[in-house]
Amino acid sequence: MADQDQRGPESADPGRDGVAEESEADRRRRRAQFLRELNEAKALRERVKPRQARAARMRQQMRMRTFRW
Repeated sequence: MADQDQRGPESADPGRDGVAEESEADRRRRRAQFLRELNEAKALRERVKPRQARAARMRQQMRMRTFRW
């Protein structure tokens, strides 16, 4: 899954300062793939350790409630 569209540094086209230019579509594609895998990992964690996952959700909700802009 994760290694389907992996590119190593040897395939990068060095631009200025050795940084490869990346198209917006490639960046969006990689971001979408990352978010899919992240959601999959969260779902797996929820199935394997439901109590810890629930506690982590509660802590995150508390952080968001007390966050100040």
